[in-house]
Amino acid sequence: MPLLTQNKQIERVNSTAELFSKYPHLKETAKQFVSRSPEPVDPGQLLFIQQREFASTTPADNSVSILGSDDATTCHFVVLRHTGSGATCLAHCDGSSTCTEVPLIVDAVTSKSNPAKDGRLELHLVGGFDDDRKTSHSLSLSILDAFQKQKEDIHLETCCITDMNDVITEGIHRPVVYGMGVNVKTGHMFPALFTCRGPAEELRSARTISGGQMVEVYDSSRELVRIGPCSWTPNSDMAFWLSQDDEAVLQFLSTSPHAEPPHFVQHIKSTIQFLLDHPTADELFPDGQPQLYRRSEEGHWKRV
Repeated sequence: MPLLTQNKQIERVNSTAELFSKYPHLKETAKQFVSRSPEPVDPGQLLFIQQREFASTTPADNSVSILGSDDATTCHFVVLRHTGSGATCLAHCDGSSTCTEVPLIVDAVTSKSNPAKDGRLELHLVGGFDDDRKTSHSLSLSILDAFQKQKEDIHLETCCITDMNDVITEGIHRPVVYGMGVNVKTGHMFPALFTCRGPAEELRSARTISGGQMVEVYDSSRELVRIGPCSWTPNSDMAFWLSQDDEAVLQFLSTSPHAEPPHFVQHIKSTIQFLLDHPTADELFPDGQPQLYRRSEEGHWKRV
């Protein structure tokens, strides 16, 4: 029985409403999570995770104390942690290939945990909202279903998703929590605010917008951020979007146009400009080698 809550197996459900009805304690913990004010994160302790990325590490890491991600509307944050080893993984999932992504998340944590050591796998899900297209609802159920299929016992501790992460403002549904962080030293999880989304923010965004699949971006054994190599096809037609107004970009390039954060349009346009400036990715990865970044003494990620 792989997916449990309060040491009882979670039954498969047809909706998030049914889930919270059957397991009201999950509803209560979600209410507690969304009631907390977002905490600012020190960039010198942070490894930021972008959409379709994941990273994992342990409390012994000298370069990373916080794993964090933001800008989730219909997307979901998935945090899996082993309470014995403290090994922790954070993923930013958008539904592109949930069934293949969840095993990667599980393996990232179990491979860093001693099976003989006391502890258990605890799962925390945050994200989505009650969007008109029901994209969040579908993703919530697909993530739950994917974890149901894992062979390991996994305990669902936080389930702040879709219905429970929704607020109506001026008649429009929006997420309450757009960003979250997890302290890998203590296991503390919290709504979060970020001022830094690097390293290589535009490159990583370009990989995602070009159709890149979920990828691990951190080598915890060497404490290095590892980006690429990746590739994309030249597409000058994208320049069209640079001349469009905000409303057009939101309507056609977002899964939730009325709920995006204020910087969404600028982020999309800067990523498109990056792709136009780099029609192929070859020059970004000389000899087909990844870009590697190490934490500097000043606390920044510096390319090595």
